[in-house]
Amino acid sequence: MKLVILNGPNLNRLGKREPEIYGSETLADVQAKCEALAATFDATIDFHQSNHEGVLIDLLHDAADRGIDGIIFNPGAFTHTSIALRDAIASIDVPVIEVHISNIHAREAFRHESKLAAECIGQICGLGTFGYELAMRKFLQR
Repeated sequence: MKLVILNGPNLNRLGKREPEIYGSETLADVQAKCEALAATFDATIDFHQSNHEGVLIDLLHDAADRGIDGIIFNPGAFTHTSIALRDAIASIDVPVIEVHISNIHAREAFRHESKLAAECIGQICGLGTFGYELAMRKFLQR
């Protein structure tokens, strides 16, 4: 099983940015946990973060072209604004699970709508970084 984990804008600041909302774990901590879980299932992951929408679109397309089995995507603020990312997900045959560390539905009203969720097989939010593990397990235990 080959998975891609994508992280959008500002997630490079995880552990420093608003720890009262996002916690103290860094993105490197999340990656290490995901790699450890993947190893227990003899799976591989490609882990990426970008603050640039076009880079994330390219990574989605690349995952489809490489025959990746699943994508776990924390699109950050692009969740609420990006029709381009929605269209990129719609254009590929790889299943995508949208993940958010905070509960986007319990925050500011502008965060309640995901432009991407309708093109994803599921959405996990509000469970902290454990959401990445849950999304991985969905793919790995198929």
